[in-house]
Amino acid sequence: MRKVVLPAPLIPVQRRVISSATAPTVVPRRRVVRCGLSITGIGLCAVFYCLTYTPSLLPRSWFLQGVVAGLTASFGYAGGTAIGAVVRLRWWPSRRVERIAWRVLFVLVPPLILLFLWLGARWQRDLRVRLGMPPQQEYDLIRTVGISLITFGALLLLARCLRLAAHGFARLFGRLVPESAAYCAGFVVVTLLSYTAFDGILVSKVFSSADRSAAITDSGTGNGVVQPASALRSGSRSSLITWDSLGRQGRNFVTKAPSVDRLSAFTGRAAEDPVRIYAGLSSADTVEDRAALVVREMDRTHAWDRAVIAVFTPTGTGWVDNDVPSSLEYMYGGNTALVSMQYSYLPSWISFAVDRTKVVDAASALIGAVRERWAAMPATHRPKLLIFGESLGTYGTEKTFGTAEAMVEGADGILLEGPMFANPIHRRLTADRAPGSPVWDPVYPRLPVEFSSESHELRDLTGLPRKVVYMQNSSDPVVWWSPSLLWHKPDWLKGQRGPDVTPDMHWYPVITFWQTTVDLLFANKAPVGHGHVYKSGAVDGWAALAPPPGWTVADTLRLRALLSG
Repeated sequence: MRKVVLPAPLIPVQRRVISSATAPTVVPRRRVVRCGLSITGIGLCAVFYCLTYTPSLLPRSWFLQGVVAGLTASFGYAGGTAIGAVVRLRWWPSRRVERIAWRVLFVLVPPLILLFLWLGARWQRDLRVRLGMPPQQEYDLIRTVGISLITFGALLLLARCLRLAAHGFARLFGRLVPESAAYCAGFVVVTLLSYTAFDGILVSKVFSSADRSAAITDSGTGNGVVQPASALRSGSRSSLITWDSLGRQGRNFVTKAPSVDRLSAFTGRAAEDPVRIYAGLSSADTVEDRAALVVREMDRTHAWDRAVIAVFTPTGTGWVDNDVPSSLEYMYGGNTALVSMQYSYLPSWISFAVDRTKVVDAASALIGAVRERWAAMPATHRPKLLIFGESLGTYGTEKTFGTAEAMVEGADGILLEGPMFANPIHRRLTADRAPGSPVWDPVYPRLPVEFSSESHELRDLTGLPRKVVYMQNSSDPVVWWSPSLLWHKPDWLKGQRGPDVTPDMHWYPVITFWQTTVDLLFANKAPVGHGHVYKSGAVDGWAALAPPPGWTVADTLRLRALLSG
C-alpha cells in the first residue's frame, strides 16, 4: 500500500521589519581637499587661460606671462565653479551627462591650449617688433607654461584649504544650528578671517613695508650726486633749503642740470647757469610753508629775471624725468628757473590709491604761489610761465586749474605727459572731441589744446600756437586703464587703432581689464616713446608750446639726439 505524504501545513514566518525611523543614518563624508575638479570650472579655466595669451598693450617676459596665465586661469576656475554650483541648485546632471562632458573637455581643451600657445608666441613676437624690443628665446614658452601650472596649482590648493576650514567650522556649528545654517556660518567666518588676514596683515604689511622702504630710499643719495657748489641751486651753502631736507629725488633734481659749457656747446653762444629750486617733504612742515619757501628761494636766486620760469609737479616719489627740465635749459641756453616740490615719497600708484589729495594740495600751493607773484609783474617784463606734470602730476595740475579754459589762461604753456583716467579735464576734452577724431589722438578745435600720440606729430602744427599739450602714447596703460574695462569695450579698441596698438588686441570682459592692469606694473620699462616712457619727447612738447626765437625742427632733432645719446 502506497504511503501518502501530506504537504506540511503552511506556517507563517515572521520577518523582522526595520522601520526607516529606526534605521541608522549614514552621513557621507565630504571630500574637500581631494574632491574632484568642477567640469564648469575646468571649462571656464581653459577659456581664461587661452585668452590670457592674447596680446595687450605691452609685451611681457616669460615669467610674468606665466604668473598672469596661472592667476587668470584660477579666476576662470573660480567663476566656472560658482556657475556650476548655481546650475546644480535647479538641475543635477546624471553620471552619463558628466562623463560625456568630461570627454568633450578632454578632446577640445588640449588642442585649444596648444593653438593659443602658438598664437601667443607669435603675438608677443610681433608686439616686440612693433615696440623695437628684442625677441624672446624659443624655450621661454616652456618656462611660461611651467610657471603658469605652478601658480594655478598653488592657488587651487589654497582655495581647497579655505574650503576645508569652512567645512570644519560648519561641523562645529552643526551641533547648535541646522546644517544649512551651519555651512552658511562657516563660510561667513572663513571669509571674514581671510579678509582680515589679507587686509590687516598682508595689505597693511605691504603698504607699511613700501612706506618704510620709500622713506629709507628718500633719505639716501644717488651715485655721483654731491651737494651743488652753485648758489643758484637749492641745497647749496647759500640756499635757504638745506641739502639734507631735499630727499633723494630733490637732490637728483638740483644737481643734474647741464653745465654751462655743455649748454654753450649746444647753442653756439655764451650760456647762463640755470636755476633749479626744490623743496623736500622735510624742508618745511606744511605744503603752504614749502611753497612759500620755494618763492623765497626764487627771490634769492633772482629767478624772476630769467626768460622762462617752469613749475614741475613731480610723480609720487618726487621724481622729475631729467630729460624734461634739461630740454628747456638747452633750448634757452640756461636762461631758465625751474622749480618743483615733493608731496610724497611713495610711488604714484600707491599715492593715488591711498591719498590723491596730497598731489592736489601740493600742486595748488606751488602753482598758486608762483602764479601770484608772476601775475603781479608787468606783463611786458615778466618771464614766460610754463607748467609741467607727468603721470600723477597731471592729475594735480588739472585739479589746480579746474577747467581747460583756466589752464589756457593760467600760463604761457602747460605740458602734460601720460595723463590718468581720473583726470577730469582730460576726460571732458576727450569726450567732447571733434567727430571723427580718434580717442587716442583727439581734436578739440574750440581751444588751443593739442593731443599727441607720437611726439613728432607736434612738429607739423599749423595755425594758432598751442597753450596746452597732452602727450599720450597709444601704448601707455596709465592713460588707457579704467575700471570700466571690466564690462565696457573702450573707444581706443574701436575703429582705427593707435600706432602702438596691435590690431590683434581685442576686448574681452574682465580679461582686458586684468591684462591692462598688469601692463601698468611695467609701463616704465618700455622703450622711449612707448608705454609710459616719454623722456626726450618732451623737446617736441616744449617746442610746440614755447619755442625760443629762431628755433627750428632741425634744432629739435639735434637736441633729442643729444638727450638720447
